[in-house]
Amino acid sequence: MSKKGKKYNEAASLIEAGKEYSLEEAAELIGKTSLVNFDASVDIDVRLGVDPRQADQMVRGNVSLPHGVGKDVRVLALVNPAKQEEAKQAGADHVGLDEYIEKLESGWSDIDVIVATPDVMGKLGKLGRFLGPRGLMPNPKSGTVTMEPGKAIKEVKAGKIDFRVDKYGILHTSIGKASFSPDKLVDNAKAFINTVIKLRPASAKGTYVKSIYLSTTMGPSITINRTVAVK
Repeated sequence: MSKKGKKYNEAASLIEAGKEYSLEEAAELIGKTSLVNFDASVDIDVRLGVDPRQADQMVRGNVSLPHGVGKDVRVLALVNPAKQEEAKQAGADHVGLDEYIEKLESGWSDIDVIVATPDVMGKLGKLGRFLGPRGLMPNPKSGTVTMEPGKAIKEVKAGKIDFRVDKYGILHTSIGKASFSPDKLVDNAKAFINTVIKLRPASAKGTYVKSIYLSTTMGPSITINRTVAVK
């Protein structure tokens, strides 16, 4: 078993063993646990009482975080010429179609989100194996396949995020930066958690939200009192 470094142990010592923190307490503490010399991401992990192998228990969705995630989201708009000016005006970082499909086929992935119109999705089918595992495949449920690409791009740039439960029943996403004020982190965390609760599958039995943790990039995790957080 590998040993934790001195900096990690110092950060972990700030967290009381066995304690379940409120979101407010965790948000006050989280910045002090950052180990890196850059503005670390603040991540939330929510373990759900679902079986993702069952189609009717797959939890996925999107939420617009009130204060964004603290970074410039790089958006590729794959649209026909008639929609390209709309996409550019909305702030897309890359706009086009065939030339970018070729770049994606060659392995290019220097983007965070792809927004596409329904009429071009046929061209993206062959890229599913490449885009899917990277979370880049546009999807109508997430609002990234739409006839209003400009609106979708603005929402993504403003802090709209997509999430999907993994095969272990865990949702993992970033909700901000260590430099965020505690109030902003709490607002973002509550927006995410409340959205997840609304997406509870009817077939999910027993406890739905089993555990919640906050952590910074490479930092120790803080256990959140789920009974308080989900109210």
